[in-house]
Amino acid sequence: MTAQATAGARISFRILGPLHVEGAAGPVRIPPGRQEIILASLLMEPGRVVAADRLLDLIWDEAPPDTARTQIQICVSRIRKSFAAAQVAATVVSRAPGYLLRTGEDTVDLHVFNRRVTAARVLVKEGRLAEAAESLRGAVALWRGPCLSGIPSESLRVRGLRLDEDRLAAVETYLDLELTLGRSHELVGEVSRLVHEYPLRERLRGQLMRALYRSGRQAEALEVYRAGRTLLAEELGLEPGEELRQLEGAILSGDQALLDGVASLGAGHVRSPVTVLRGPGQYAEERPHQLPADTADFVAREQLVGSIETALLGDDDRHALGLVVIAGKPGIGKSAMATHIAHRLGATRFPDGQLYCDLRGAGTEPVCPRDVLGRFLRALGIPGPVIPDGTDERAEMYRTLLATRRMLVVLDDAAGERQIAPLLPGGSSCAVLVTSRSRLAALPGAQRVELDVLDQAQALDLLGRVVGVDRVGREPEAAAALVRTVGGLPLALRIVAARLAARPHWTLASMVHRLANERHRLDELAHGEMTMRASLSLTHDGLGPTEQRLLRLFSLAQGPTVPGWIAGALLDDDRPVPSDLVEPLVDVQMMDAVAVEATGEFRYRFHEVIRLFAREQLAMHDGPAEQRAATERMVGGWLAVTAQAHARVYGGDFTVLRGTGRRWHPPPGHVDRLLADPVGWLDGEQVNLCSAVEQAAQSGLDELCWELATTLVTLFETRGYFDHWERTHERALRVVRAAGNTRGTAAVLASWGTLHISRQQPGAARRSLETALGLFAELDDRHGLALCRRDLALLERQGGDDARALVLYEQADRDFDRVGDTVGRATVLTQSAHIWMRRGENTVAQSQLTESLEIFRSVGYARGEAHVLRRAGQMLLQRGEHDRAEQTLTGVLGMVRSSRDVIGEGHLLRNLGEVHCATGRYDRARTAFEQALTIREQIMDHGGAAAVRLDLARVLARTGAAGRAGELLEHAMVTFQERGMRHELAEAQGLRGQLRRAG
Repeated sequence: MTAQATAGARISFRILGPLHVEGAAGPVRIPPGRQEIILASLLMEPGRVVAADRLLDLIWDEAPPDTARTQIQICVSRIRKSFAAAQVAATVVSRAPGYLLRTGEDTVDLHVFNRRVTAARVLVKEGRLAEAAESLRGAVALWRGPCLSGIPSESLRVRGLRLDEDRLAAVETYLDLELTLGRSHELVGEVSRLVHEYPLRERLRGQLMRALYRSGRQAEALEVYRAGRTLLAEELGLEPGEELRQLEGAILSGDQALLDGVASLGAGHVRSPVTVLRGPGQYAEERPHQLPADTADFVAREQLVGSIETALLGDDDRHALGLVVIAGKPGIGKSAMATHIAHRLGATRFPDGQLYCDLRGAGTEPVCPRDVLGRFLRALGIPGPVIPDGTDERAEMYRTLLATRRMLVVLDDAAGERQIAPLLPGGSSCAVLVTSRSRLAALPGAQRVELDVLDQAQALDLLGRVVGVDRVGREPEAAAALVRTVGGLPLALRIVAARLAARPHWTLASMVHRLANERHRLDELAHGEMTMRASLSLTHDGLGPTEQRLLRLFSLAQGPTVPGWIAGALLDDDRPVPSDLVEPLVDVQMMDAVAVEATGEFRYRFHEVIRLFAREQLAMHDGPAEQRAATERMVGGWLAVTAQAHARVYGGDFTVLRGTGRRWHPPPGHVDRLLADPVGWLDGEQVNLCSAVEQAAQSGLDELCWELATTLVTLFETRGYFDHWERTHERALRVVRAAGNTRGTAAVLASWGTLHISRQQPGAARRSLETALGLFAELDDRHGLALCRRDLALLERQGGDDARALVLYEQADRDFDRVGDTVGRATVLTQSAHIWMRRGENTVAQSQLTESLEIFRSVGYARGEAHVLRRAGQMLLQRGEHDRAEQTLTGVLGMVRSSRDVIGEGHLLRNLGEVHCATGRYDRARTAFEQALTIREQIMDHGGAAAVRLDLARVLARTGAAGRAGELLEHAMVTFQERGMRHELAEAQGLRGQLRRAG
């Protein structure tokens, strides 16, 4: 008996088709309806608890009857009896909050399928393609029809469809592998049947076309394409996809690549099967540790903590993601629990890092998954410009990076399932801990934990940690009464305890007496918002007038955490230590100090319930004029510090237009400490800064809005935050247009044009810049005209019209000079020097580069200096001064490495490779190109990586490694075709022709 048959004989539970159970005494009849649904749900997740609430939702689409839970218990009892009668080696165990199925690892066909697919991935990595294909065929053979067919549950039907899709993906993958192994003749019949069964599936159609072509049946292969094209047009009104069209063209032209197997064209075959199944080991090995600080006085609920940890970790043979949702009321301690557990497990069980994000689900604007994925990808080492635009593409890249890592992801304060789903890793090596006010019952595979109030012992423990164990011990009855009064709610207990800690002369009994008049409301604390408000009012009423006003105004700040100097802006108080204003609020737990900045000042945040309370107080005590004035000071403070950060990056207040909005300046010494690393400060505050743009727009502060948005380009351009660039400018453009602000409109459009250039969208860039140019011309704004003409010149240079570009550069240079923007002049000189280099006018180019370098060095603009020196190195290479070129480029490489500019490092390594090629030092050239290629692959810059492969292929061709050169060319040409890189594709095809003629 084969291994496959042996494995099949051990299977007791089959869901890959109709539900079927087999025991030692024979088949087990599971009555249709509720028992089938319950058993199928348990089989989906053996060894994991399926909540009773989940089973209720699956069985009853509408409101379940009052006896629903009893009916589920009866069904489970009958399933247990059926198992016992048929001697099924499995048990159904009751475990809060539901049930779990315990059975052997090889007894459920779904999990045998998953294990064989995983084994196939390993075999592909080892180059054992035939064994991988056999493993996948064995996995597919487990299917006996549509998954879970006949079970009356829409949710289970949807899950079954997803599993059926996994089966088809496995089929297509083993067909890929067997086509690669040259089994085209044997596969024609099988793939023909599959295409007949799934006529709209283009990957299968492409596989059939390749199998026929390689079997010498070119006409039939083309007929398969034409039939598919007709079907798509008739059924969907669509043309075949690009890959299928490329395959048809390759067949018509007799492309040799179709016979090569591994890197062939066609639907689903831009990459080889090895790449399709390969793990993410080639990506950057960043290990982020983003968890907020653990709570020093956290009261551990050991049994609950243990069950959560068990659910996250699973056992050694776990095949699914460890996913836990901690749900509960506001103030119940969800975030503290999640953070505590994450710190306990992080270092030892998830050594590859911990990701954390506050999703702000309780607020009016939860964080969108696309933005969270962008943050996580940057933390994992992917530079901003390389991150895809779409949520699905970001999620795919994120899952790829986490596929073989052991990482813990903490998603705090989730709004709902849609927000969470794109943020879940795909494999079982990671775990995710979610907190939310809702149960997220529709999140598949999640273990749900309902966090309840503290019991008496835990609450007394917490009270003792805050006010002192001795103090609690002196008044045990009063302490117990105090716990009862606040209902064991952690937030309410902390608030009361903080007041006692701040007033050591008070007795606990006196605090109980103070709460006595509020007894009815406090008794309701665990039942709703009104009682929470009453509890917060007790603390609020004990504050002085200034602290009360600050609490109200602080609710205007929208970021997740805010620096202490914001308090000064809100109160118009410029004292040297701004945090002195906030500490009274921290003392009574109305705000939390969550981090210490480089200045020694603290960062603060509200608990969301307290923020809502503060906003209610704001509406009651402060009119629209006062709120607008405070918002203007706060946004003006963000602008003042941002403008100074810009000036420190560029060596002065250059390259950005100034508006007339009122700025509020924090203490100068404080700002100096904040901006020791100006780009780092901008990056750390980007959430608050973008929120400030939105607040300015909402308050009608159009001048502050557009100037802050355009000044933030200092950050957006440096870090590649193109999404934030676009979002802030969209908002700013709406508000300046609504206000009739012509100059603000022109400034935002000009900056938007620069964004389009960065995104390689020349048409959109030209439209924005020309509109802005016209508006600046109406205003006779020379600085604005210079900025627009400089960027329009860059577009002309990229489009090949050097003469027009030089005219625009000359006009921009003149206007920059008139307004005193020396950095603007230097950028013009650097860019126009490239034109003179292309024309062979090296004397002119050298003169311009020398002048721009002097300017950049005089103002301390390091990024501009590196750009000039790279151009100088390229010019030296062009002139044949190879030693000087190498020396210059090596120095620039050190500069970009010290600033952690991985993209620039890749460019410089490629330039150095070109120098080594020119001097015949092919071993050194090969090393430089290989290092450059590694970087491009790490940051997923596929186009850049393909260009470096072409460079490396040239070197290998010259050193006799023609076979390896050919492999690199084939890989590169696929990318060139995908991305429309015609010039590079022509060079690669020419080199491939030379290699074939030489061979």
